[in-house]
Amino acid sequence: MNHPLYFQDIGFIDYQKAFDLQESFLSDLVNIKLTNQNLPDSLKKSITNHLIFCEHPHVFTLGKSGSEKNLFLSSEQLEAKKISYFKTNRGGDITYHGLGQLVGYPIFDLDSLNIGIRQYVHLLEEAIILTLNNYNIEGQRLKGATGIWLDVEKENRTRKICAIGVRVSRGVTMHGFAFNINTDLNYFSYINPCGFTDKAVTSLEKELNGKQNMEEVKTNVKQNLLKVFDLETI
Repeated sequence: MNHPLYFQDIGFIDYQKAFDLQESFLSDLVNIKLTNQNLPDSLKKSITNHLIFCEHPHVFTLGKSGSEKNLFLSSEQLEAKKISYFKTNRGGDITYHGLGQLVGYPIFDLDSLNIGIRQYVHLLEEAIILTLNNYNIEGQRLKGATGIWLDVEKENRTRKICAIGVRVSRGVTMHGFAFNINTDLNYFSYINPCGFTDKAVTSLEKELNGKQNMEEVKTNVKQNLLKVFDLETI
């Protein structure tokens, strides 16, 4: 069974505006689910999942379990460097978003997909692993951490290429993944990415020694997300 998906690539957008759009989609899905509880099957509204692709201006976001000690800049320094900062309601610690990074926000109803939170995160990771395979890169999971990593068996070389942080409300997801494609990695030096003090960050550009075609990567990621979640765009 293919589950319906509404896909939007909204391009370059402020973090707050993208957050508000996610919240709107999540609220709509939750309201449909609550209404459907009191209706016979013949009158229930259909569930359509959403997937947003975008890029953000320079911004650091801190998750619910994060520590502000993992941000090394003062508010004055952030302003001088034109970097925004948000405390947000996803899981995880601090991360960076910026140009050349593919940010994906799935607003999925896990109940209609018949999966739990742990499997959901696993499938997000799987979609990125499959995408990296297209570029002959072995993406891996790191025990005790979310996201996609490279060379996890090499303690001094382990590096992260995709961060994942999610929130689930009444079975509906928001937030998602941040996949470094042509990202300026210097911005990660201003934080302990995802709270780690001993792990490096990398990008597709760095691993392949050259700028990558963002549209091509988007197509690959989208196709792999459709595949692992059994989705079909409408």
